[in-house]
Amino acid sequence: MATNSKDSLPRLKAYPGPPPAGAHERPQDWEIMLAGDLNDKHTDLLQSVIDVPRGSRGVIYFDSNGGSVYTSLSLMSLIRLRNLDATGVVLGECSSAALLPFAACRRRYVTPFSTLLFHAMKWESEENVRLHEAAEWARHFQAIEKHFDGLLAQLFDADPQLLQSWTEPGRFISGEELAKAGLAELISPLEALPTGLFPSAASGRSGV
Repeated sequence: MATNSKDSLPRLKAYPGPPPAGAHERPQDWEIMLAGDLNDKHTDLLQSVIDVPRGSRGVIYFDSNGGSVYTSLSLMSLIRLRNLDATGVVLGECSSAALLPFAACRRRYVTPFSTLLFHAMKWESEENVRLHEAAEWARHFQAIEKHFDGLLAQLFDADPQLLQSWTEPGRFISGEELAKAGLAELISPLEALPTGLFPSAASGRSGV
């Protein structure tokens, strides 16, 4: 006997609708400002790189005189380990330890007024250090410096001898010199970044 019970009706399955707008688009672009001494903003700097989506694209602006080599190594590692499609732009200064995260960026831009200081690593301590501790620190920093120089040459895809000639005894390199060496592209500070690299107005921004 026919029945009008709802239980006897075939259950209908909802047909998948169109995906939400932007579902297949790349994650939003972002901007990060890396400024000042790396020692003073260690946690904030690392957190700013952690906060952006993994594999996303963005711009890191540099105006830093350097700082802790360990912060430098951590920032470089995060940029690469998180597969960030980062563009580095030197606004003013990018010196010493700040060079490594800049080199880790997939695209690098400098202006004619950009300044980059290449020099050998220095170890300083305000604490009273015994002789054998000082000797161990010297050994350790010699090994770290060797790795740092190798990473810098690899990331810049540069001749190690060229970088060594800048590092010893230390040299300020202008944006024009860096671009001439093929390690970055020279841009004007009076014009917008190339289309496709500059984040849109609706994108996330982070400043530390």
